[in-house]
Amino acid sequence: MTQISVVVIDGQRTFADAIAARLAAEPSLTVVAFAESVAAVQRLLAGRHVDIALLDAELPDSPRLAAKLAAAHTCGPRPIRVIMIGRVPEAAQIVAALRAGARGWVPKEESIEHLLEVIRGVMRGETWLPPRVVSDILRLLLDEGCEPSGSQKNPIAGLTAREQEVLSYLVQGIGRREVADRMQLSTNTVRSHLQNLMAKLGVHTTLEAVALARRTQSSGTRSRAS
Repeated sequence: MTQISVVVIDGQRTFADAIAARLAAEPSLTVVAFAESVAAVQRLLAGRHVDIALLDAELPDSPRLAAKLAAAHTCGPRPIRVIMIGRVPEAAQIVAALRAGARGWVPKEESIEHLLEVIRGVMRGETWLPPRVVSDILRLLLDEGCEPSGSQKNPIAGLTAREQEVLSYLVQGIGRREVADRMQLSTNTVRSHLQNLMAKLGVHTTLEAVALARRTQSSGTRSRAS
């Protein structure tokens, strides 16, 4: 079983201590460090690898801190994956965190079992968000963040046939495992296609890719109608 290394950054030391102790009890997890600030963690992480950073969403300017962590270089083959921990805010704040590099958002009142599920999902390349705000986030991405530029009216056209097929299934709300079954591919291959198409579209999350595809489809429909 692959070990997942975790760092906990939380302004409430009692919460940080408690969550670090509980995660450390999991055989598949290793808690590398816990601290009350990103600066303290960066000093602790010097020369060390970490997979997941659990970041207190209540810290001042948390999106900037998420971006700083996501861009940090550690001694390992993978970048740090940031999961925000805190109350569920307005959709715009979660979108800001996603664009800064966060891979998930978990309310502090959620169970440790749910947090473990999110950690493992994020390690598989998934994005995890509170279900009650997903519709608002998608609507915000459709309305504000996904208009194709004038130089590339249809960014989807730049994807390969396989990448377009993967994206079309995701737009329909089909999960990755079912996409793999339908396309007769391994889940790793589907993940690779997804990572490639997100890079080509210039987005950071599956949700943004889906919003961009829907916005592009909608623009195409309006153009044909006119």
